[in-house]
Amino acid sequence: MAQANGFTYEVVGETVVISHHGRRATVLRGARASEFLDEVDDDADLQGLMARLTGNYRRGNEREARQHPRNRGAGR
Repeated sequence: MAQANGFTYEVVGETVVISHHGRRATVLRGARASEFLDEVDDDADLQGLMARLTGNYRRGNEREARQHPRNRGAGR
């Protein structure tokens, strides 16, 4: 799996905003925000943790999926 990078997080009140390359990827609230902040202290792979939470991680099949008929669209 490719190394995750480009993720940042910001604590705003009781929420955590996770961004990817400057664009907001997800907002964690309540118990999930608290769990995330606890995991930040324990997790050595912070970028990987944020990638998993946002669903933005490589699965290795992006090139194959691009060629699938449903992803080609009309006129391609």
